[in-house]
Amino acid sequence: MPPDSMPPFTAPYAPDDGAIAAGLLADAAMTPAQDARIDATATRLIDAIRAKDDRFGGVEDMLREYALSTKEGLALMVLAEALLRVPDARTADAFIEDKLGQGDFIHHETRSSAFLVNASAWALGISQRAIQPGETPTGTLGRLAKRIGVPAVRTATRQAMRLMGSHFVLGETIDAALARARAPSERPARYSFDMLGEGARTRDDAQRYFDSYASAISAIGHAAGNNPLPDRPGISVKLSALHPRYEAVSHQRVMRELVPRLIALAQQAKSYDLNFTVDAEEADRLELSLDVIDAAFADPSLTGWDGFGLAIQAYQKRCADVIDHIDALARRHDRRMMVRLVKGAYWDTEIKRAQERGLAGYPVFTRKAMTDLNYISCAQKLLALRPRIFPQFATHNALTVAAILELAGTSSGYEFQRLHGMGDALYEQLDKDHPAIRWRTYAPVGSHRDLLAYLVRRLLENGANSSFVAIAADDAVPIASLLQRPAAIIGAPDRARHAKIPLPADLYRPERTNSRGIEFGERAALEKLLAEIAASKPDMDKVVDANAEQADAAVTVARTGFASWSHTPAHERAAILDNAADRLEQRRASFIALLQQEGGKTLDDALSEVREAIDFCRYYAAQGRKQFGTGQTMPGPTGESNVLSLRGRGVFVAISPWNFPLAIFLGQVSAALMAGNTVVAKPAEQTPRIAARAVRLLHEAGVPTSALHLIQGDGRTGAALVAHPAIAGVVFTGSTEVARSINRTLAAKDGPIVPLIAETGGINAMIVDATALPEQVADDVVMSAFRSAGQRCSALRLLLVQDDVADRMIEMIVGAARELKLGDPRDAATHIGPVIDTEAKQKLDAHIARMTTEARVHLAGTARAGNFVAPHIFELANARGLTEEVFGPILHVVRYRAADFDQVLQDIADTGYGLTLGVHSRIDDMVERVIARLPVGNVYVNRNMIGAVVGVQPFGGFGLSGTGPKAGGPHYLARFATEQTVTINTAAAGGNAALMTDQN
Repeated sequence: MPPDSMPPFTAPYAPDDGAIAAGLLADAAMTPAQDARIDATATRLIDAIRAKDDRFGGVEDMLREYALSTKEGLALMVLAEALLRVPDARTADAFIEDKLGQGDFIHHETRSSAFLVNASAWALGISQRAIQPGETPTGTLGRLAKRIGVPAVRTATRQAMRLMGSHFVLGETIDAALARARAPSERPARYSFDMLGEGARTRDDAQRYFDSYASAISAIGHAAGNNPLPDRPGISVKLSALHPRYEAVSHQRVMRELVPRLIALAQQAKSYDLNFTVDAEEADRLELSLDVIDAAFADPSLTGWDGFGLAIQAYQKRCADVIDHIDALARRHDRRMMVRLVKGAYWDTEIKRAQERGLAGYPVFTRKAMTDLNYISCAQKLLALRPRIFPQFATHNALTVAAILELAGTSSGYEFQRLHGMGDALYEQLDKDHPAIRWRTYAPVGSHRDLLAYLVRRLLENGANSSFVAIAADDAVPIASLLQRPAAIIGAPDRARHAKIPLPADLYRPERTNSRGIEFGERAALEKLLAEIAASKPDMDKVVDANAEQADAAVTVARTGFASWSHTPAHERAAILDNAADRLEQRRASFIALLQQEGGKTLDDALSEVREAIDFCRYYAAQGRKQFGTGQTMPGPTGESNVLSLRGRGVFVAISPWNFPLAIFLGQVSAALMAGNTVVAKPAEQTPRIAARAVRLLHEAGVPTSALHLIQGDGRTGAALVAHPAIAGVVFTGSTEVARSINRTLAAKDGPIVPLIAETGGINAMIVDATALPEQVADDVVMSAFRSAGQRCSALRLLLVQDDVADRMIEMIVGAARELKLGDPRDAATHIGPVIDTEAKQKLDAHIARMTTEARVHLAGTARAGNFVAPHIFELANARGLTEEVFGPILHVVRYRAADFDQVLQDIADTGYGLTLGVHSRIDDMVERVIARLPVGNVYVNRNMIGAVVGVQPFGGFGLSGTGPKAGGPHYLARFATEQTVTINTAAAGGNAALMTDQN
């Protein structure tokens, strides 16, 4: 680290809420006089909000009129998010019908006099009278067109959406926004302009956003006038818009490529003496963002400028730590900084990510009152750092405004901020009461199409029933309730956490504990894991395959051990599996190292696989306790008992694949063992050491050596085990061809008819219509098609995109795929590792060669030496052009016309496979139609289509994709068992005493 650079930011990622609350509550008390002044100020502001009769209306009016807890509010939200990006009439009609059918817009009586609300309600009501729920464009709209015409219906709804958008965007271009901002007033307003758009997915996206920011800075600078900072306009910059892989694992690349870009924009902003604010990102990017900011801020060219700033989120538990870090940064360089304090806009995303990652806690507060409490505490901290720090308090909450006014003591050295289109009445009253207080408007700039996705986020942020913005104008809500202090709502540290939001570890309790993961965006956690992996030395000694005699002996010993193991109580078998899960969690670093060395797994994939294996053990243990315990009492006549119970079948052969050599292997084995069977496990010949380590762990956990046997070998060894006359069942994951062979072998044997539980692959498709968000589609397609080098049974093979939006979608997907790093899987920055072996590479290379001559090539990546295959994207004329599963990082794309949608579904059905299916659409009716038409095991809507979670998304398919039941689901264990009914005549010993003693 250079002598002048800042030590990197570090703070606990997800500390305990109660510990934080204890400190905040201790410091929250104010004097009675202070509380009285705060109450008086806040009451006056609330009265102004309630007295305001804005004939046009704003966000508050929309929230009051269409609460997000109503069907109308939710339908409006979805319409606003997607409608204006739909280019074709057919899809727009179906989308409008779908959403208007979910609410009662006809009978909705508007409570507001605001033009915006009444115009929107009128347009939506007119539209719904035209389109009733259940009526389709092909039916009712055809008849309706004879009366008012389908275009009139479509136009009415689109106009309602545009009307909503036009009020909340300052201008569709920076020039239009600046012209509007120059509206004559007694005191020129302060603005911070936000150029709308999603984060960059491609290099071209990043360049386009950079150019947009640079152009905007120039335009703002030329119109800025001569006032000094802070009384000058500014611009907000999103780091994720300036780099296509803005993620912690790409740290070196981000620092190398993004820091110079940020410095260039800052230098330009400095040349006009503007306020330049780096916007806040999600919690997992916080450390990365601060590293980028630290490096850019330190550039000598920015010396003497006080306009550099950043946004900090009060709902993040590390907010106070970030303020300390920024203060130290400003001190080190003897410069001033501007700091915007916001409450935060990604709360729901942060909660879900922490749960999915299996973190120890949440990086954000789970109760809104804790965020409000932290906001005031952090505001006090910022005020104390004046003038080195210039605080900018972004809030629409009257109580928060009043508290800051009281804490500030003076009217100088800080400002308030509000979103354009929100808080008008509050800030007008603040102007009247405190003319010396300054406030800045955060103004989005961009097309209505881009704006509306932003607007939905603001509605979600401010539209919850508990939000001040949503209820402040409601006369039915007593003002006293709006003045209740956050400290009083929390009360005590043990109430700091939301009672109905379990910690990630407790997500599946009381049945089981969630597997533990880490957040790669937490530097300390990532470095600790990498150090543990580096310290592990995988045993790569040569593995000796079993001969025929050893395989036969294993089955014989397993058959002998069945009697003892099957009579081991279910709760004891479950305890052994739980013990195995705990041991695996303790040794995860060594298993990750082996998965990387032998299986070619990237860090993310290896960690996920260890977690999945742990989840399998715990889930089957929990299910086994319920299903294999005392049995199920059945109904029947008096005088007898009827109990249905499950018991093991005998010796199960478990044949597992190389692509999930730990998770699927342990999933198969643990299920068979939990059901009371003994197991002979035959892992894939490419990954024998992982299986050997797993078997050793199970034996250490308490599985008798007589109950579990490992037989190494190739396909011939597996075939010999399947053919053995003593086996009672086979569980298999692999190719459809091998599954067919196993099925024929079992059917040809004399003796008991034994089950085959098979999970095979598929030509997995994703359907994308014109309502889908391109950035979300690009993320999910790239993840589904190329993660794990495409070597997942669930991976996306065939992408079907509506032709009206196909060019833009394909361009973004191709650009995003180009940014993936192909390389050593032991490098945390690697996205795609090698394919499993030379044979797999040769097969994929042959397919690529054929597609290069037969299909349109959109992407042909370059692979390094070794068993690497770079991402490829080919466009086919139709779905029938792909006739087999291609097990690697190769995506096939087909365009379809909306009018041909039924043929698209038929083409998918005709493949005969039914494993996974993705659907990207905002039209619920379309989604339901797809689900009803296609017999597919796992359907994923508006998300990626890989990474099924044990006990959450039970996994398995139909037809050529497997036999079922689903792995990781409640019906799986029963297939490994036989059922036994025991009926006892309880009256056989002289009568039914229980009945006779209960005659009264």
